[in-house]
Amino acid sequence: MTRQPHGDARPDIESLREDIVFTVELRGRRFEFATTWGLFSPRAVDPGSQLLIRYLEIEVQDDCLDLGCGYGAIGLSMASLAPRGRTLMVDKDFVAVQYAAQNAARNGIGNAEALLSNGLAQVPPGHSDVVATNLPAKSGKELYRIMFHDVHRRLRPGGRFYVVSLSGLRRFVARELQAAFGNCEKLKTSGQYTLALARKE
Repeated sequence: MTRQPHGDARPDIESLREDIVFTVELRGRRFEFATTWGLFSPRAVDPGSQLLIRYLEIEVQDDCLDLGCGYGAIGLSMASLAPRGRTLMVDKDFVAVQYAAQNAARNGIGNAEALLSNGLAQVPPGHSDVVATNLPAKSGKELYRIMFHDVHRRLRPGGRFYVVSLSGLRRFVARELQAAFGNCEKLKTSGQYTLALARKE
């Protein structure tokens, strides 16, 4: 067997280094997203995020926050629905933050910014009207509890927190939202995903 010299990268490997670019329509707007391998669902907006985006209720002036933004599909949808508000997209992965910021510019969305943060730990003080998250499946229930209570503190009275998760987590999510907010409403179950809503009273 002939081994290829280490210095000669195979052409197919080089092609994998290139950005993945796709277009999708979300809430009546066409978006173009650039992503890369290593980010969650890099070739298409995943079904959980699509479910969440479909059922978001957002006013044009709402200040929004996308918690765990990835390359920005949820956050940029929120910013598009709330052009007179500000949307903050946060993620603990610096590559995700970089791509979310690039995708805001790529789609001409000037009312959104991306920030590196583990949950809300590095987010400046302030308040939001809507927070949304596609709950990562493997981050650990302790982190989810911290996130839910931090979101409750950040929301304005009457604010909404949308959580989409794998349906296997739905009972845990409902219990923890009830503990943090005093309420939880199941909005929709679709395939493997369940969308829940909690309101700050």
